[in-house]
Amino acid sequence: MLRSSNPILSRQDAFTPAAQQYNQNPYNQSRADYAQYPTQGYPQGPVEPIEARMTFDDVVTKTALTIGVLVIAAALAWMFVPQALYFPALIGSGLIGFIVVLFVSFRRKIAPGLVLLYAAIEGIFIGMISKIFESLYDGIVVQAVIGTFAAAAVTLAAYKFFNIRVTPKFRRVVIIATIAFAVALLINFVLSLFGVNLGLRDTGTGAISLLAIAFSLLGASLAVLNLVLDFDYIEQGVAMGAPASESWRGAFGLTVTMVWLYIEILRLLSYIRR
Repeated sequence: MLRSSNPILSRQDAFTPAAQQYNQNPYNQSRADYAQYPTQGYPQGPVEPIEARMTFDDVVTKTALTIGVLVIAAALAWMFVPQALYFPALIGSGLIGFIVVLFVSFRRKIAPGLVLLYAAIEGIFIGMISKIFESLYDGIVVQAVIGTFAAAAVTLAAYKFFNIRVTPKFRRVVIIATIAFAVALLINFVLSLFGVNLGLRDTGTGAISLLAIAFSLLGASLAVLNLVLDFDYIEQGVAMGAPASESWRGAFGLTVTMVWLYIEILRLLSYIRR
């Protein structure tokens, strides 16, 4: 079963009545002896409701809801944000979305409201970056959307039919590589504000950097591997009887990874189109 990080609740006997813990009756009384005493007037204490368990259907439903909010926000940003605000909206939503991702990821208990807030903010980011790329390469957004869902479907099929198993070593390698990738992007972004270009992202001017192509290929590969981690988390959660609230965490993870995969595919397609 899933164990709590709370040191008291993680004790094996935390919710076991005392008489059962030590297999004894301190007063040597039988159940019949206890039954003769009335219980009216004595506080019995609240009875905690038992939370439902996480299911695949819950994860699918919440993922659809989260992506639906993202798509609606992206469509609204695409239609109503004026051209003069494209880049401010893109940068602002990207930074805020990154902060929300970190905040949600480190919370012990997932908050559905924060997941939907992330979807709305990230929808603005997706709408703006899609609008910019579409203005440069006609039809590229549709191609990127199809490519993203096709890559996710192929990854899921490979995970199920080839019986891919996520080992602790595999998980550590993917997580460390993902963190290193995110740090490199953050450093590249900060330096770009001061006119320094590391070449990790193509600026759209001149020849395409081979480093930018390799970095996007690396990003797309890491996004696919993170999809495998997401699928494994969901499968293990359902098998272990995780609480239903964890289905929001599964939906959040899938949404973040799908957004990342979409951006990398969008960039790779722009390199091919050029």
